[in-house]
Amino acid sequence: MIDVEGLTKSYGPRVAVDDVSFHVEKGEIVGFLGPNGAGKTTTMRMLAGYLPPTEGRASIAGFDTFSQSLDARRRIGYLPETVPLYPEMTVADYLDFMAALRHVTNRKAAVQHAMEVTHVEDRARMNIGKLSKGYRQRVGLAQALVHDPDVLILDEPTIGLDPRQIIEVRELIKGLAGQHTILISTHILPEVEQVCSRVLIIHRGKLVAEDTPKNLGARLRGAERIGLQITGDGAKLQAALAAVPGVQSVQATDDGRYQVAVTPGQDLRAQLAETVVKGGWGLLELAPVGMSLEEIFLQLTKEEIVA
Repeated sequence: MIDVEGLTKSYGPRVAVDDVSFHVEKGEIVGFLGPNGAGKTTTMRMLAGYLPPTEGRASIAGFDTFSQSLDARRRIGYLPETVPLYPEMTVADYLDFMAALRHVTNRKAAVQHAMEVTHVEDRARMNIGKLSKGYRQRVGLAQALVHDPDVLILDEPTIGLDPRQIIEVRELIKGLAGQHTILISTHILPEVEQVCSRVLIIHRGKLVAEDTPKNLGARLRGAERIGLQITGDGAKLQAALAAVPGVQSVQATDDGRYQVAVTPGQDLRAQLAETVVKGGWGLLELAPVGMSLEEIFLQLTKEEIVA
């Protein structure tokens, strides 16, 4: 649904986006992560047709965003970081205006549907300027949805919201999965883990990673990890666990906890549990240990990684 090949944007000698390529399947929700100034917003503006690329190409639903810009934009719902709202207009009038700009045939039904999906129908006759920040963000999402686009491009959709509003907008976005293909940029890493099936990480204009958080963690660590907590004397436990075929290393942490690195692709939980129980130790906990998205993000955006 979204195809990007060698996308590059230069401002004189400064390269903001450098040879970025990726693909997003229909119905996916993909997170787009990067530090400030990494090139996220520039990339999203090129995808939305607001900026032409210096090199490379991007297509939305098969339409080139540069040579077939109008066809591509008809299939995009774009929510920029600063939502373009008219505070003197009512919610319903604003959405009707946006629907008219996009040549929606049955505007009344489209506006009603967009308000229902984003739960702003009870504010339909209120001036946008009198709405809370959370409701204004919902109206921004409604304008991106009013023409029922194939693709939603959401740039920091929860920025500036309080915790309750963040949860509400997050649930709205999750509810759109499958109906729309969604590319979402955010600085809230737990949000990506809860909402997105896949992540793209960009740093200094270059795409440095593309995968699920779980797979990225396994690749960066070089091994899968299993955490254990036991009772009893653990003096001989490390040697016993290390002797299990497929175990690469055993590290003691604290409170009777151990992390066991195993060969990727092998599930050794049953063997490890058997080793602990037969050795006379009490097994309190045994579970895979994932690498958090925050750890992945920090490791991939270190200067030495880019170098």
